[in-house]
Amino acid sequence: MPGRHRVSSDGPWEDRIGFSRAVRVDDHVWISGTTGTRPDGTVPDGVEAQTRLALGTIEHALREVGSSCEEAVRVRVFVTDIKEWQAIGALLAERFSRAKPAMTIVQVARLIDPDHRVEIEVEAVIGSAD
Repeated sequence: MPGRHRVSSDGPWEDRIGFSRAVRVDDHVWISGTTGTRPDGTVPDGVEAQTRLALGTIEHALREVGSSCEEAVRVRVFVTDIKEWQAIGALLAERFSRAKPAMTIVQVARLIDPDHRVEIEVEAVIGSAD
């Protein structure tokens, strides 16, 4: 797959801001910050529901470029309430415990939509799974 391959999740923010959900160049994959936002723009209540939705969107994007969570090498998680890290962390462990990527979880004052409670970025290297 030479060149740049882009993936869209048809989320409401992609065209408004001008970004791709995922970009693959050679064997490197970058997943944009992903929130728990449905394609129609609605956001479920609760950090667990938002985290599950965001991780599902991320997994789909990884598959679209020929990768998976097992090839994740870096994960960044932005939360609006650090007290919720354990609930978020448990869901991250379900997806990334095999890869054990480098990971950061930080609290931020706010995300782009005031209803968002978590945003996740992932970087992967195709062919790096154990």
